[in-house]
Amino acid sequence: MKKNILITGASGNLGQALVAKFMKQGDQVIATDSPGRIMHQEGVSGYEADLASEKSVQEVVARIIQQHSTIDAVILTVGGFAMGSLMETNLESVKKMITLNFDTAYNVVQAVFPLMVKQGGGRIVLVGARPALLASAGKAMIAYALSKSLVFKLSELINAEGKDKNIVCTVIVPSTIDTPANRKAMPDASFSDWVTPAQIAESVAFLLSEAGNPLREPILKLYGNA
Repeated sequence: MKKNILITGASGNLGQALVAKFMKQGDQVIATDSPGRIMHQEGVSGYEADLASEKSVQEVVARIIQQHSTIDAVILTVGGFAMGSLMETNLESVKKMITLNFDTAYNVVQAVFPLMVKQGGGRIVLVGARPALLASAGKAMIAYALSKSLVFKLSELINAEGKDKNIVCTVIVPSTIDTPANRKAMPDASFSDWVTPAQIAESVAFLLSEAGNPLREPILKLYGNA
């Protein structure tokens, strides 16, 4: 059955892979991105939005609902990354990461959740990070780890609220994603150990499929061999 799939950050490496996968399946892809980066592609319904702005998100979701009526699933890929230990990271840096990684997700979830309640259910997919799960991995990127830890807690709260409403949230946790930027930053790494955007897209597609519907595991680790 054709679904309406909302993908944020659609022009990014992971966003593009997700768009391609769901278009191939015949789903209606609804894509949001920042000003100047809107995806103009046949079969994709693109919207411009500042996801860090609650007002902007509420407005764009209202337009999406007006034009598409339902949102069966939302996949939130927008985020940012920063290095820095506790001694190197000031509060402003922490706030910046929270804005990029948590606020952008929360604003969309808060806007979409009432629709999912009204329509009788929906799936939400957030993107977490291993440094938020393992302190040993997060100590060198503390602002990033702290911001992503809020994403995991948000998922828990969504599932608690959505338990009797057929609304399920999963956090996917990739290891290093095989992107041109990561290859440039880590030229000596073993790229074959990394997880590709296409592999992540396949896993997300399974989560949102009829076969994946019974899954209630809130965290899906996509580490590859990294």
